[in-house]
Amino acid sequence: MKLNKHLSVKGHIKDRGSIKWTAMMLPEHVQMLREWQKEDRYNTKPDLDEFDLEAIYEEIQLAYKRQCDIEIRVWRGDSQTFAGIITVVDLRLQKLHLDTGLHIQKLSFAEIIGAKTLD
Repeated sequence: MKLNKHLSVKGHIKDRGSIKWTAMMLPEHVQMLREWQKEDRYNTKPDLDEFDLEAIYEEIQLAYKRQCDIEIRVWRGDSQTFAGIITVVDLRLQKLHLDTGLHIQKLSFAEIIGAKTLD
């Protein structure tokens, strides 16, 4: 008896998943489906409400006054995390400078999506 590595048994039904459908599709359709699945993996910038923004502001203010380490998540096409000490908060330009130890990151207020003090 030949074993099929793509065969899965769900209850009493033997199923090969999506493999059985690709034989009936045109190559263009298969390519379009692969591109569509790749697009589904894209992340979007989280929408922050007033409470989230207020919590982020309080964390930044606390870390700046105490000069303690803070971990800030920013959105630059994807979520990135920076950790360090806040050296400058410029309200006019709406930027803050984060000393990471290696260099100073300049972060815009608009791209900040999360902040957490590290004690």
